[in-house]
Amino acid sequence: MELSNLRPAEGSKQSDNFRRGRGHGSGNGKTAGKGHKGQKARSGAPRLGFEGGQMPLFRRLPKRGFKNINHKNIVGINLSALEVFDNGAVVDIQALKDQGIVKKELDGVKILGNGEFTKKLTVKANAFSASAKEKIEALGGTTEVI
Repeated sequence: MELSNLRPAEGSKQSDNFRRGRGHGSGNGKTAGKGHKGQKARSGAPRLGFEGGQMPLFRRLPKRGFKNINHKNIVGINLSALEVFDNGAVVDIQALKDQGIVKKELDGVKILGNGEFTKKLTVKANAFSASAKEKIEALGGTTEVI
């Protein structure tokens, strides 16, 4: 290995400053990769999904239902999943991620009351179901909404 042999890893270097239309020696001269004539060779070629004036597919298909722009994706975690923690531990979203219980927190984490639960924990989450809160506090644990 010498300095003259050093090269970046294969595929790691990508450049978007490729100079098109600079002679046939460049490998992309003359028509600059646009072929010969036609609509796609001109400037102002149609946008994606344009079908030559025919009603485009995305407008032909029916739209159904209602898409709420304020919708939140909440991750639900059952109490039985919290059994992996030791007694007296503080369970927050980062601890759940470290254990692999939560992959992506998305818009929040809600603790649900399903399953057996036997540990005294301090649980910090975005929301709790009533049964989960009841079970945690019955064993001497605490719940904290963050």
